[in-house]
Amino acid sequence: MTWFDPVDNYCERLDPSFWAEPLNALSNASFIIAGLVLLAQWRSTPPRSKLALALILNVLAIGIGSFLFHTLANRWSSVADVAPITIFIHAYFLLALRSYLGVPWWMAAVATLAFFAASPLLGAGLAPLIGSSAFYVPALMAIFGVGLAAQLKNPVTARALFIAGAVFALSITFRAADMPLCGLNPAGTHPAWHILNGVVLYLLVRLYLKATATP
Repeated sequence: MTWFDPVDNYCERLDPSFWAEPLNALSNASFIIAGLVLLAQWRSTPPRSKLALALILNVLAIGIGSFLFHTLANRWSSVADVAPITIFIHAYFLLALRSYLGVPWWMAAVATLAFFAASPLLGAGLAPLIGSSAFYVPALMAIFGVGLAAQLKNPVTARALFIAGAVFALSITFRAADMPLCGLNPAGTHPAWHILNGVVLYLLVRLYLKATATP
């Protein structure tokens, strides 16, 4: 096996050509739009947190990486797709613990490492039920978990996390349905995963921008 071996994981792809997944590829515009809107908001939100900017650039990287995977569809572009998503999940978890719950940096770092170690195990346990989409369930649980922890201290933040979590749950549902419903919908449901995830990332980063803004 090489890094250029083709990968075919989605309903829409019927051959190895570049535009074999046009809807999956173009729906990544959701991430780019979210990132550009967030960047404009960051520029107008003092004190222009560098950590917030890193999250925004991460959102743009997710869109680029996913576009590469749904066009080139090989092993190395799969890494370009998954790596930015993995970084965002754990970076946001770390920052959420610190900013929304007031957890000390060292404790937030330890919790993030534990989350990183436990997530693949939980995903593997759920994979027989919903396939590879199971590996996003820990991130969903983290959103709701932080939301529940923040409810007494900051109900506005908790409500925003619950809304983002609800959209993410729907997004995961569409991702999991892509291959099972392929016979009914040849275009697949994966584009809805991209579009809704663009909304999720916007909601999460917008929340962090508000949390770090100067009163």
